[in-house]
Order: sequence, then C-alpha cells, then structure tokens
Amino acid sequence: MHAKQVIPRAALAGGIGGLVAFGFARIFAEPLIQQAIDYEDGRDEAQDALAAAAGKPAAEMGPDIFSRTVQANVGIGVGMILAGVALGLLFAVVYTVVQSRVTWRPRVLALLVAGAGFLTLYATPFLKYPANPPAVGHEETIGDRSGLFLVMILGSVVFLVVAVIVGRRLAARVGTWNAALLGGLTYVVLSGVLMALLPSLGELAANVATYGPVATETPQPLRDAAGRIVFPGFDADLLYSFRVYSFAAQALMWGVLGLVFGALAERASGRTGDAVEAGAPAEAVDA
Repeated sequence: MHAKQVIPRAALAGGIGGLVAFGFARIFAEPLIQQAIDYEDGRDEAQDALAAAAGKPAAEMGPDIFSRTVQANVGIGVGMILAGVALGLLFAVVYTVVQSRVTWRPRVLALLVAGAGFLTLYATPFLKYPANPPAVGHEETIGDRSGLFLVMILGSVVFLVVAVIVGRRLAARVGTWNAALLGGLTYVVLSGVLMALLPSLGELAANVATYGPVATETPQPLRDAAGRIVFPGFDADLLYSFRVYSFAAQALMWGVLGLVFGALAERASGRTGDAVEAGAPAEAVDA
C-alpha cells in the first residue's frame, strides 16, 4: 500500500478506536472521576474549615469554564477521538516505513505495529507513572510529571528500536525465536534501568513538602492542629480501579486501531492484487 492509501485508513481506524475507548471510559472510568472530584471538593471544604479555625483566609477557587456534563461527554469524547486520529497518523508513518522491509500480511503487520505503539507510548511508561484521577497530584508538579512521562516514552521507543536491532543481528546465529527472546529481554532490562533511575512522583518536592517522609502524591488523611483526622485520605480502591480502567481504555484504542486498519489494509491489498492480475493500468491500481 502507498502512503496515500495508508494515511486515511489509519486516521479512520484511530478515530474508531478513540470512539470505542471513549464509550468504555464513559461507562467505567467517568463515575470514578466524579467520585474523585467529590472527594477533592470535600477535602477543600475541610481545609477551608481548618484555615478559618486558625484565622487564615480560605483558598480562592477559580470558576469552572465547562460544566461537568460537558466535560464528561463532549469534552472527553472529542478529546479521545482526536487522540485516536493522531495516534492513527503516527501509526501510518511507522506502518509505511516497516511494510517496505517485511513481507508479512497487512493484518499481521498492523497488529504488530499497534502492539508496539501501545507498549512504548503507554504500557511501559504507565508502569512507572500510572494514570491518576483528579485530586491526586499537586498543580505545582504538573510540569514535572509531564516531563518525566515524556522521558519514559522517549526511552521506551529508543529501547524498542535497540531491541529490534539486537534481535535482527542475532537471528542468524541463535535462531529467530531465541533472537526475539533476547531482543525482548534487552527491552525489559533497559526499561527497568530507566525506571530505577527516574524519581517516583511521590519524591517530587511539592509532594514531599505536603505529605512528608511517606513521599507519595496520593492525598493522605487531613489532620487538625491536634493531629486528629478531620478528612480521610484518598480511597485506594478508587485509585486502583481508575488505573485499571485507564489502562484498559488505552488497550482498546490501540487494539481497535490495529484490527480495523488491518481489515481495511487487507481489503485494499486484495483489490490491488486483483487489479494487477487483470492487467489494469497503474493509475487504476493506485486509485
């Protein structure tokens, strides 16, 4: 397939993947987001009460630009569909480069490229820096958190390229399967080293200053001056469920992208092959 055939099909497949992921997230993750927002509002009220008791002014809260209804439906939906399209375009670039070097069926190659994208752009970085709902993490650390996640993404991509090179060079000596295992081990080791070198989010200065030696970004119980708990810490079950559903939504997006594009690519390749066998002119084949 030519690039002009790959790009629109990949964008369509990515958009469908984003739509499916949104449907899943709307059903399973959105209620957890609302619970997290409710927790944040309750904690803010408790902090304002403590501040008032200590004679300090309450923190000022900015107005919400969009309502929760808009955020939970239009906002997240449009965002995930556009994200799917963007990933589809990135997928198209990688697919176009790789297809010229292998002889695999389009459906197989599509699934492998989608799997590699999910692994490097989300799954591996997620192991070090998992997704968090609202109320987890300080506003002061947004820049640091984004930067660290980007470092994990870049490292993951580089490590996958290194793993592929290692596997290809060893294939002739140790066999295809053994070379694949050694390449995979290379990726795991390099990713593990990077994860060990990078700080956890709880070690960021703002989190340590707030929660002390526990070094976590998850809100701990709020205590008054006498040390009594006046508001509980963030629900661990809610945090766990949110992360599971976030991971599943991304897996759905990449999975649908690979499956849909693979089907479209197989169909296009079949038509092209039929046209060539029938002696159709090149212009008709490329159309």
